[in-house]
Amino acid sequence: MLPRLYAIIDAACFPDTSALLAFAGELRAAGVTLLQYRNKVGSARQMLSHARELRRKLEGVRLIMNDRADLCLAAGFDGVHVGQEDLSVEGARRVLGNALWVGVSTHVPEQVQAAAATSADYVAVGPVFATRTKANPDPVIGLEGLRMARSLIRKPLVAIGGITRENCRPVLEAGADSVAVISDLLDNPGKSAEEFLRRLG
Repeated sequence: MLPRLYAIIDAACFPDTSALLAFAGELRAAGVTLLQYRNKVGSARQMLSHARELRRKLEGVRLIMNDRADLCLAAGFDGVHVGQEDLSVEGARRVLGNALWVGVSTHVPEQVQAAAATSADYVAVGPVFATRTKANPDPVIGLEGLRMARSLIRKPLVAIGGITRENCRPVLEAGADSVAVISDLLDNPGKSAEEFLRRLG
């Protein structure tokens, strides 16, 4: 079962490892139970080092590795999240087995339908709103696109892209089971996470 808040830590947002770990610790203390580690620019060695530190620090939190099924296993994470250009869902499943989670990103109805036929544990769809955390974001789908995705799939649905404390409730009402957040947790993470959890109910 997905929690309402799916927090994402993007390593590019932090000056060093200690800042990243402090941020993660504040999220956990606020009640965050699902967290994805994303690092698009670091080496495999740096990613594994970060991931192992996060695993040590965040007991009781379900940790998802972005892109890398091999590092997910090496760090003792709980699952992997793959994009449309990464390892396929079934490829990740072969690496991880059935006990760990595999999530997949989708951006258009055809991808949502394709994901519905895979062994993915959840499907992310977006960007729902304009986002600043990707260099070349996919076209915004809006709440209408989210409602369309909900109609196509029974798997748990994670909405992502530009989601804030101000707009998160309509996202749930449009059919999302969970909201993925990066930017709106960065400033005062503990307080921000608590407010998200309160608003998401």
